[in-house]
Amino acid sequence: MENLQTLSGLNLAEIEEALAPLPRFRASQVYKWITRGIDNIDQMTDIPLSTREDLKSRFRLFSSTVNSVFTDKNASKIVLTLNDGNKIEAVRLCDSKKRLTCCLSTQAGCPAGCVFCKTGSLGFSRNLDCAEIMEQFYNLRRQAGENPQNIVIMGMGEPLLNLAELKKAISIFTDKNGLNFSRRRITVSTCGILAGLYELTEKGPFIRLALSLTTADEPLRQKLMPVTRANPLAKVKEALAAYQDKSGSRVTLEVPLLGGINSRSEDAVSIADFAKGMDTVINVIPWNPVAGLEFEGNPLREPEKQETENFVSMLEKTGLKVTTRHRKGRKVCGACGQLGVAKDISQRRRGAEDAGKE
Repeated sequence: MENLQTLSGLNLAEIEEALAPLPRFRASQVYKWITRGIDNIDQMTDIPLSTREDLKSRFRLFSSTVNSVFTDKNASKIVLTLNDGNKIEAVRLCDSKKRLTCCLSTQAGCPAGCVFCKTGSLGFSRNLDCAEIMEQFYNLRRQAGENPQNIVIMGMGEPLLNLAELKKAISIFTDKNGLNFSRRRITVSTCGILAGLYELTEKGPFIRLALSLTTADEPLRQKLMPVTRANPLAKVKEALAAYQDKSGSRVTLEVPLLGGINSRSEDAVSIADFAKGMDTVINVIPWNPVAGLEFEGNPLREPEKQETENFVSMLEKTGLKVTTRHRKGRKVCGACGQLGVAKDISQRRRGAEDAGKE
């Protein structure tokens, strides 16, 4: 099995090349079957049995397997085991209008080290390849039994540190001959990796972009998000403005709100200053509890309801457009900041329930 090439991460041109000397129309058939959501080659019923047997001897459809599934009324999380034994997680969310969103990972672990994120506490294992990104989507869609409306690259890892494989996955998502996703329905969230922002500006694709800002108090931000030390906010703002000029799309500034840490009036003022001159919306995300995470020796805590409301009010008074993210996925430990490895799930669920319920 290890020597078989994986089909799920190949675009149409690559499948044509891989299937040679089979005719090109066979590649189109295979590609369409993959994007329709089959889970084995035998389901390609318009391809002759002898050809399917040949394909099975040369290729595998997926390289990962679903290890565990955790479901709740409006959320579902899958844990996938990769070919090398690493585990990743992906989440499907359903909003009040029954619209489905798939939240996908781009790395096993994460090198960013954000103190408020479970994934960041795990360290970094490796980048995912395109197939491993695509397979999260295919498995979540199959589980849902219908097509999602949105894709958010907000799972495990820093997407712009795996930009080549992410861009390839986006090209498959948006291919009119396959999944035909609109780029406006794909959002990539980043800590603000300058090299990646510059590349997106120069070469695209022009998807929706979200910056995990947290605070615009730079010394505090660098303590909370160590990866930002090499990506200063002034340069990040320049890069975001350039991307916005080129893409014409609004940028979301995400603020995971940590009780008693970044909910001060000076944080609101610094965010308003950072956003000045750009078309932005501020997405305030009350921190989702994860057992064992600390900052400067003290356990992190959820912001109180009044604390969140006061912070949102301070932002709105500066003229910013502000939204507050609803807490979906917490009961399956699939909310923002809660993704980790499979062996931690039972512990994290207990920690989340002890710290506060949805």
